[in-house]
Amino acid sequence: MADPALPVLAVLPDLLAALRGGANAVLVAPPGAGKTTAVAPALLGEDWCSGEVLLLSPRRLAARAAAERMAVLAGEPVGRTFGYATRMDSKRSAATRVTVLTEGIFVNRIQADPELAGVSAVLFDEVHERSLDSDFGLALALDAQGGLRPDLRLVAMSATLDGGRFSALMGGAPVIESAGRMFPLTLRHLGRAAEARIEDSVAAAVRTALREEGGGILAFLPGVGEIERTAERLDGLGDGITLHRLHGNLDPGAQRAAIAPDPHGRRKIVLATSIAETSLTLDGISVVVDSGLARRPRHDRAAGMTRLVTERASQAAVTQRAGRAARQRPGVAYRLWEEAATAGLPRFDPPEILEADLSALTLDCALWGVSDPRALAWLDPPPEAAVSEARARLTTLEAIDGDGRPTPHGSAIAKLPLPPRLGHMLVRAGEIGLGTVAAEVAVLLGERGLGGTDADLEMRLRRWRSERGMRAEGARRLAGRWASLIKSSPLRGEDLGEGQSSSAAYRTAPLPGPLPASGEREIAVPIALAFPDRIARRRDASGETWASVGGRGFRLDPASALARAEWLAVAETQGMAAGARILSAAPIEQASVEALFGDRIATHRTVTFDPATGGVRATRERRLGAIRLSSGPDVDADPQAIAEALLAGVRSGGLRLLPWSEAAQALLARVAFLRGEGRPVEAIDEAALLDRADEWLTPLLAGKRRLDAIDPGALADALRGVIGWDTLRLLDAEAPTHFQSPAGSSHPVDYAAEGGPRVDLRPQALFGLAAHPMIAGGRVPLVLSLTSPAGRPIQTTRDLPGFWAGSWADVAREMRGRYPRHPWPDDPAAANPTTRTKNADARARGAR
Repeated sequence: MADPALPVLAVLPDLLAALRGGANAVLVAPPGAGKTTAVAPALLGEDWCSGEVLLLSPRRLAARAAAERMAVLAGEPVGRTFGYATRMDSKRSAATRVTVLTEGIFVNRIQADPELAGVSAVLFDEVHERSLDSDFGLALALDAQGGLRPDLRLVAMSATLDGGRFSALMGGAPVIESAGRMFPLTLRHLGRAAEARIEDSVAAAVRTALREEGGGILAFLPGVGEIERTAERLDGLGDGITLHRLHGNLDPGAQRAAIAPDPHGRRKIVLATSIAETSLTLDGISVVVDSGLARRPRHDRAAGMTRLVTERASQAAVTQRAGRAARQRPGVAYRLWEEAATAGLPRFDPPEILEADLSALTLDCALWGVSDPRALAWLDPPPEAAVSEARARLTTLEAIDGDGRPTPHGSAIAKLPLPPRLGHMLVRAGEIGLGTVAAEVAVLLGERGLGGTDADLEMRLRRWRSERGMRAEGARRLAGRWASLIKSSPLRGEDLGEGQSSSAAYRTAPLPGPLPASGEREIAVPIALAFPDRIARRRDASGETWASVGGRGFRLDPASALARAEWLAVAETQGMAAGARILSAAPIEQASVEALFGDRIATHRTVTFDPATGGVRATRERRLGAIRLSSGPDVDADPQAIAEALLAGVRSGGLRLLPWSEAAQALLARVAFLRGEGRPVEAIDEAALLDRADEWLTPLLAGKRRLDAIDPGALADALRGVIGWDTLRLLDAEAPTHFQSPAGSSHPVDYAAEGGPRVDLRPQALFGLAAHPMIAGGRVPLVLSLTSPAGRPIQTTRDLPGFWAGSWADVAREMRGRYPRHPWPDDPAAANPTTRTKNADARARGAR
């Protein structure tokens, strides 16, 4: 029977009355009130409670401990009236009336049997922790209650519950509040130097507590690594002290030893993770040492992976931790931070549903018949972005179709008590004869510490296979059960049960190719099936940096044996997405990767322009996601792609890259001149030509691999085609290419010259010309650059009559001395134009 001093007993009549009058209730009971072990037995005597009572616990350790405690109070062995069911262990029988089970097991059970046949009540313990499975289990239970089981009783229980929110979620359920049982508690804030290692500070605080306090000591650390390092620093405390670890990776015997009083009466020190915050009463503990840190999973949506993050514990968590010291007697809590810093801690841990990978949740909802998880009743609905990401991942795993409905394969993997990735791995690996090793991989990834902590999963698997002990044996039995499920093909739905699946019936597509038979490390294949986006290839000789199929960069300790591999099937990573550290992986051969994912390997042909050569580089490469498998020159590159690359090169580098003739360049300058004069001429500048390059340049690129292979004459013809016939006629009339001198000589007009269109010629060719030459319909004077017979400039003018009448005399006087063979008349306007010397002119006249 229950301890009569338990505070919760005082409110049990109110709770029972609430459940007689309605289906739901909310129980708020502080730590030590006895809700975990007293409420469920009290329900068994109620008229409405003819079936089983399910008590949900957030952790396996707490579930087992609660069942064992209730069995002890009833004077029975566990497994009779009071039993438990966890993933690794189960003790229950046909006589079991109260089953304590983890929240994940409950989700599987209600999915398999939405009516919960034979169940009278479901108690959700420690709901304040807001785990994803707890929130989801309650959402499913409420949905089942509303549609199938109006008689099903649901009770939400917690020490720090927001009773009003849960009451509203549960249809206005009455809230029953119990007093707690807490002995006096003293808080001592020790602080901690920022540079100090947490294990050094915790070990020092433990030694202080050993000197200054009595009773057992419970120290909270963020993870297993910190626990082990703190244990090393506390080595050699003496025969009267016993040191225990307490975390989820321990075998049940070690966990029980940490919870129970020491059989030899020794003073007990327990180094624990947050697993000891709630649900458990550790006998003999009166001192808590709190590091103030917690390690929690945080899903990085950008990276598509979940990573463990060490961060400050919340105010609610540190309050729970301190309360462990005063559960059985007055206690003291040593806190490794300043007192004022407590107010700066986050008030509560964020609900897991807001930060978790929602793949399993989304698939389970699809199987429940809800395509959008947000349609269920939640305290905090799942974020839309997380649901979208989960749908994309499930589609890749062939678990749901394009409309979000579960496929047969999705139904198969959902029946396994595994995340979708691992369920997919188990089913698919079973189809290629690797079901047993896939089941072992699933257990290794789900149970940290099996076979050690080496990143090499092959090594861990070998060690685990030879390990002895309850935990190792239990894990092997679990792997065996999972492997046996996929060997049964086909199975009837009623045969599947919890965590079972059929494989052959759900095969959707054959493997692209056979797996290599020789030298293949078979453990890597299941890992690759589960995490195809994490298949990684070494990027450097040291094996420190890796590129993954999904595009993320990974890092590995170069001293690891894995660093010598060329390819890795990566299972777990930790850290930021840009350089996450590989926690576990196995070497895999490239041939195996190609055999497994041949249908996802894409051949990419790329043609790029090389500005240095004016040609193209054509390459052909095979890629699996972001990893390049092979590459080389593409001798059969698509001509159209080559032309497009050349065209892109011109658009990027400009028209200067083309082999323009002088005539073509002059044509462009003439158009620009007329347009500058306000004539009705369309802009044919560089920007306009590049904008219309598809029209005039693309035809010239056919069959070419370099820009300089274009015929300059063809380029000029294409330019004339862009300019058009009307504009060409206007150009000929108002912007002629050449100036015809009175002497009959032809001189090109430079329309790009500074100062305006210019002609270079000798003044003798202009003799007899009284008016200045004009262009643009007589509006623009040509710039006459007059040169000596040797071609050296002597004068520039825009007013030829003024030049004749003015400075010509000085020019002629100087030139007669230098070039006496040429005519330099005093009155050039009346002289005959010529391009010859005086003697040549005389001979020409004599010949006439």
